[in-house]
Amino acid sequence: MPNLTVLDDVRLGAQSLLSTAGDLATPSLRIGVTGLSRAGKTVFLTSLVHALLHGGHLPSLQASRSGRLIGANLTQQPDDDVARFALEEHVHDLLHNRTWPKSTRQISELRLTLRFEPTSTLARTLGRTSLHLDLVDYPGEWLLDLPLLDQDYETFSKEALSRARDPERKALAQPFLDAMRQADGAAALDEPTASRLADLYTQYLRACKESETALSMLPPGRFLMPGELEGSPALTFAPLDKPVDGKSGKSSLYGAMEHRFEAYKRVVVKPFFIDHFARLDRQIVLVDTLAAINAGPGAMRDLRDALSAILACFKAGENSILSKLFGPRIDKIVFAATKADHLHHSQHDQLEAILDHLVTDARKKALFSGAKVETLAIASVRATREASAKTGSDTIGAVAGVPIKGETINGQTFDGEREVAIFPGDLPTDPGKLMGPTAKTYPLRFVRFRPPKLDTRPTAKPGLPHIRLDRLLQFLLGDKLA
Repeated sequence: MPNLTVLDDVRLGAQSLLSTAGDLATPSLRIGVTGLSRAGKTVFLTSLVHALLHGGHLPSLQASRSGRLIGANLTQQPDDDVARFALEEHVHDLLHNRTWPKSTRQISELRLTLRFEPTSTLARTLGRTSLHLDLVDYPGEWLLDLPLLDQDYETFSKEALSRARDPERKALAQPFLDAMRQADGAAALDEPTASRLADLYTQYLRACKESETALSMLPPGRFLMPGELEGSPALTFAPLDKPVDGKSGKSSLYGAMEHRFEAYKRVVVKPFFIDHFARLDRQIVLVDTLAAINAGPGAMRDLRDALSAILACFKAGENSILSKLFGPRIDKIVFAATKADHLHHSQHDQLEAILDHLVTDARKKALFSGAKVETLAIASVRATREASAKTGSDTIGAVAGVPIKGETINGQTFDGEREVAIFPGDLPTDPGKLMGPTAKTYPLRFVRFRPPKLDTRPTAKPGLPHIRLDRLLQFLLGDKLA
């Protein structure tokens, strides 16, 4: 639990009481949706909402399968100071342009009101047949900032510099490390030096995010998406080695960096925690596990550390009436490996097992405190179909789809129009082989596929094709729709 003041705790308690009072009329469930780099968060949220609005194929969602889910409609969101998720624009991109929606770089929100027939006699008597589903979409980088609330500048610097000097990152971090080595932390603050160090550190983080190494641990998150804070002192700092003699006054370079780090926590991280994160009831974390597998053991270890840091952020536990008096507690968390449609279905269990292996330690901690954790392999929008290919006398499972124009495999460049069958490779049956002392890279052959061509006529089958979105919804919503 991040280090908060008594006043912060009072504020959280007041928010919870107001929320509980509002729930007496129509209960609400607030779900956070986030993802690590390129996990497909915008596509996921678009597909999930579209399925609920249009009666998509959701056989594993018991309320839908039994016919008790009567319908859903968009209603006014509870927070007027938060951007609305651009659902209609994203649906148009998928259905009519066959392009993937652009990723979101700010927090956004959407409220659906679900109408359902409850199973209990008491609920039917009380008329509780509606549920407000508040979906809060926010960048995964912001979630990875929360551990900073419990760190001082010296601890942050030690961890950040240790990562920067790791063999997987050192080449990307070298310009920053060289500049930092030349800077004197004990010397008086020089703004051009501070700005240069902050710029080089930001360039290093961006290089990690965009590189083929698929690295995930990239705090401070706002360095990559500064928004209105760009150029402010709160974003003009970088990690430094502590001066050897330990002398670093407030007016020194080290002292100024320390002050700005604390300002970042106060101005950026704590408001996000109090205003948004601490109000969540349940959480979805999307992970591009395949990209990390493809990048090798270093990326897998980095992803494991990121997932552990994420799960440690949650004030996990049973979301009871009593707990609401003292602040909400997240009671269900889903980690979902996206893009399962890039693999033949025979590989989906392995993908799920690999993600489960990644979060094992953190998962045990969350379960111990009362939260339920689920890992799933999903495809928010299925862009491929099952296929088979011959290799000698053997038949292997493949996937077929239309690669995005310009994608290449083995020197072949695709035109964005023709469907091709691709065998991406096999995942190891033992997840430990991806990260252990003898771990090796399992090169997989992936391309980015275009969204599928769908029948958009009014008589067409509703919903977007997906893989296991219904299982995810049953885990998150099933008890609330009973």
